[in-house]
Amino acid sequence: MGPTLSGNFEADLAFFRESFDRSSDIVFKELLVCDGYRGIIIFIDGLVDVSLVDMHIITPLLHGRSQLELKLNEQVKHHNVQAILQKSIVSACQSKLESEMHTIVSAITNGDTILILESSSEALIFDMKGREARAVEEAASEPTIRGPREGFTEKLRTNTSLLRTRLKTNKLKMEPLTIGDVSNTDIVIVYLDGVAKTELIDEVRTRLGRIKIDAILESGYIEELIEDNTYSPFPQVLSTERPDRVAAALLEGKVSLLIDNTPFALVLPITFLGLMQSPEDYYQRYMISTATRWLRYWLAFIALTFPSLYIAVTTFHQEMVPTNLLLSIASSREAVPFPAIIEALLMEITFEGLREAGIRMPRPVGQAVSIVGALVIGQAAVQAGIVSAILVIIVSFTGIASFIFPSYSLGIAARLLRFPLMFLAGTLGLYGILLGLLVICIHLLRLRSFGVPYLSPVAPLSLNNLKDTLFRVPWRNLIHRRRGIGE
Repeated sequence: MGPTLSGNFEADLAFFRESFDRSSDIVFKELLVCDGYRGIIIFIDGLVDVSLVDMHIITPLLHGRSQLELKLNEQVKHHNVQAILQKSIVSACQSKLESEMHTIVSAITNGDTILILESSSEALIFDMKGREARAVEEAASEPTIRGPREGFTEKLRTNTSLLRTRLKTNKLKMEPLTIGDVSNTDIVIVYLDGVAKTELIDEVRTRLGRIKIDAILESGYIEELIEDNTYSPFPQVLSTERPDRVAAALLEGKVSLLIDNTPFALVLPITFLGLMQSPEDYYQRYMISTATRWLRYWLAFIALTFPSLYIAVTTFHQEMVPTNLLLSIASSREAVPFPAIIEALLMEITFEGLREAGIRMPRPVGQAVSIVGALVIGQAAVQAGIVSAILVIIVSFTGIASFIFPSYSLGIAARLLRFPLMFLAGTLGLYGILLGLLVICIHLLRLRSFGVPYLSPVAPLSLNNLKDTLFRVPWRNLIHRRRGIGE
């Protein structure tokens, strides 16, 4: 228990002025509430809607002096000024009393408005937040042809309202907490009561409670601090900008975390097959969605292994290639001075560098630079005899295939694992690729996301849940919730 308001107006005011010295955005507004009662309003300019403060606090106080004096005269023995202000004068709907100094300071930094009265040992805290925020826009990282166009923003209350409009039930629970000794970041645990497992909710609370850090500036901090295996390249928590995707996950019995100051919500637990599914799979007809999923898995395999297969076949297993194609490959590589693995590494690193540069550059020129750069460098490298033309085709198609992943984090994991497979292919051929894929499969079998097997429902096998994995059955057959998550 820290120091509390003393009731000495000058001393308490001096404490707050000292706490916020050298802070140009702090507003101290002194006013006379009524005869014998001075007051001061404290808030941070930029975090508070000043028009609301004027309308619901300052104006009622200045125009309600006579009414307040009359009520005080009627209650001479019980001068509870704060109670009278709350019930009869101030029109703000969200207010509470607080006496602890550090709690009041924390409320000010959090964007609340404080009213302190002379001779009072309690302060009134009003929720009048009104900072500038980005408007609700389409999710830039998860575009779809069919589906809602709304995406999360950096404002926490906007994000909670986007979920409320989709799940209009009192079973939708939102538990608030604060993490970060310096940032005091607001976080909301969202779940459907009676649908999400109690053990899962308790585990989420426990892992969040163990976090000790100065600041949470983005949801990625939370994701890394609560995941089961920090050293795995595969994401164990889904990050998404789409409210419809979070709502669908809640209906399956999962838990979501909304973090203030970031448009990315976290969903947990998650599986590998869940990361390979797009929200649009459920907005299209089931036959189209099933075909799209199979195409997605095929291109994901290509994104992981295509350069490795080229290295292995051209280096160790030429007998597996048809004669005409082998002659074409040999003629295109005739002037190339490097072995296949060096040639592939040069092109892959160059392509990844161009892609990363295109992301970091200003948007109007980034896409043009990445595309033109790839074309110019690829053509120049072929003409200079540094790489073969067929490798340019392979690397380009691999790069296109790597964009097929609905989860950006899973796509990065595939791009990262591509390089060890290339080294194994250059040393052991197809045996090296099989060895690398076997190690990846074993790792995926051992991986967990909040206790849920990463490859479920394939391993362990659950026939009931397979109807929404590699293919999607019609909606009439999806009326039951997946077992093992929500039940």
